Amino acid sequence: MFTPGTLWSKTLDRTEKALRTGTLRPIFTRSTFIHDGGVDFLVRIVSSLVRKSEEKKEHKKKTTPEKQHTNPFLPYEENMFVTDISDTHVCLLNKFNVIDHHLLIVTRSFEEQESLLTLQDFEAIWICMAEFDGLAFYNGGEIAGSSQRHKHLQMIPLPMADKGPKVPIEPLLTSARLEGNLGFIPGLPFVHVLTRPVPVLTAPPRDAATELFKLYRAMLYAVGLNSQSAPYDSTQSGPYNLLLTREWMLLVPRSDEFFESISVNALGFAGALLVHDELQMELIKDMGGMAVLERTAVTAGK
Repeated sequence: MFTPGTLWSKTLDRTEKALRTGTLRPIFTRSTFIHDGGVDFLVRIVSSLVRKSEEKKEHKKKTTPEKQHTNPFLPYEENMFVTDISDTHVCLLNKFNVIDHHLLIVTRSFEEQESLLTLQDFEAIWICMAEFDGLAFYNGGEIAGSSQRHKHLQMIPLPMADKGPKVPIEPLLTSARLEGNLGFIPGLPFVHVLTRPVPVLTAPPRDAATELFKLYRAMLYAVGLNSQSAPYDSTQSGPYNLLLTREWMLLVPRSDEFFESISVNALGFAGALLVHDELQMELIKDMGGMAVLERTAVTAGK
């Protein structure tokens, strides 16, 4: 169903058409770097996010409870459709994108966002990862920053900024301590697990997915979430974020969605944060980006 070598060109083509018709609604930002804990956190001020939030609240007031739970992926907007990925997944544009060419890898049929990732999920995301260098991520549940119940992974192009490492958190990975396939990063003051051996890009997607799926289940178990023997279709035992590049995979259990009023999703653990205004920006400058992550992850005291 998917023609290798076409994802990037199809993404560009669909983006241009969706912008022209006004169906793609980019959220414009300005950004700065805040250094903390060995990481240059990329912090974007998203003033229009406040308006979007207020519009959603106003919309909820005017709709019935049934309409409030409308699934935007069943059916999805045709103008957001990029390509078929497999018989289980499609690729869509993120309608309200902060980052250019932000893609959603969505299951064709409804699956709960809090169900465990499957072999098919990893196959779909690795097909996309082989197309261009990117960061794939998953918000496992509302506390982990997910806003939709329908299961979807996400992917953004790399590098994330015009300067610095491809992913802001990557300088800390040089000190990672691995025993076998799994390990941790001494500079991260919260529960997490890292793996570096990921499949080569030339591996058949199903073979790569099988390897990633085994690592993923081992990572969940390593941080006290689902056991490796849990059924294939289990619901996750706790919220978490998963981040995946061509070189590494990181899993972080979550305790809270918010640091004060700042919502944190998987991109926060890549070293990228979104704030509504200057007051929130000053809060991060005062507290530090690492404190934001520590307060929303799981630590020894939680």
